[in-house]
Amino acid sequence: MRTGPVLDRLFGWAALAAALLTLLTLVAILGSLIMGAWPAIDKYGLGFLTSATWDPVKEEFGGLVMIYGTIATSLIALLIAVPVSFGIALFLTELSPAWLKRPLGTAIELLAAVPSIVYGMWGLLVFGPILATYVQRPLQALFHGVPFVGAFVSGPPVGIGILSAGIILAIMIIPFIASVMRDVFEVTPPLLKESAYGLGATTWEVVSTVVLPYTKAGVMGGVMLGLGRALGETMAVTFVIGNMNQLDSVSVFQAANSITSALANEFAEAGAGLHQASLMYLGLVLFFITFVVLSLSKLLLSQLRKSEGAKS
Repeated sequence: MRTGPVLDRLFGWAALAAALLTLLTLVAILGSLIMGAWPAIDKYGLGFLTSATWDPVKEEFGGLVMIYGTIATSLIALLIAVPVSFGIALFLTELSPAWLKRPLGTAIELLAAVPSIVYGMWGLLVFGPILATYVQRPLQALFHGVPFVGAFVSGPPVGIGILSAGIILAIMIIPFIASVMRDVFEVTPPLLKESAYGLGATTWEVVSTVVLPYTKAGVMGGVMLGLGRALGETMAVTFVIGNMNQLDSVSVFQAANSITSALANEFAEAGAGLHQASLMYLGLVLFFITFVVLSLSKLLLSQLRKSEGAKS
């Protein structure tokens, strides 16, 4: 009696069960967040997203400062990490000598294994003072009295704030994005690259016209992986963002707060009621921010696929 068809059927059911379990887990998480946040949703509604007031004593809560801190630090991290990661991946796949590829690639991957609390402590004790002394103070002296630009770099020179958190996040997500970019660059068929080189293309022309079009989905996946890591990071951000629930200026050196940092600092001490519900509301907002980011990445990839071959 053949057992192949039976095993195939069992394997199919097991795979379906795993997929359904993942989906049910996601729905359960969303449902629990909505149930826990419902008192705050019922009282504040969407006004919670635009209010900058966070006063547990008076039980007045708004999530604007945390939402702004989360998005601002993540965008700063991406602006720094994506070009650096692209340069690392390009060097490892196209420019690096053979003897350097393995040790350099291993060193970059090891950075991803460093605990986030170590990054946070290093950022608070080492990087923060360096940023304040050699970046913030010179910028404030240079742009003193200049409209808008002066306000953009204002704030006490302590090296703690949105920019510091964004740079620490960038350092943390560079290994993830660079590793993914390197791996997808290496799957480009050598025949395509060698043909381009044979026609006289430079290294940059090969990368921009051959490698990137062939691997754009993987590159986008690496960037989204890094963004997800930045949005969900807790301990490193808690050390260096300042944990201030007020938004006094638009300065990148302004101390602020993030959703994950607020949850880490306050959830254990929040009493049952509106305070705890507001923290759950913040968690729900972070869930939807992540969902929107992933949806936009899918739309971008679909548009890139539609435009394939349009120039030809």
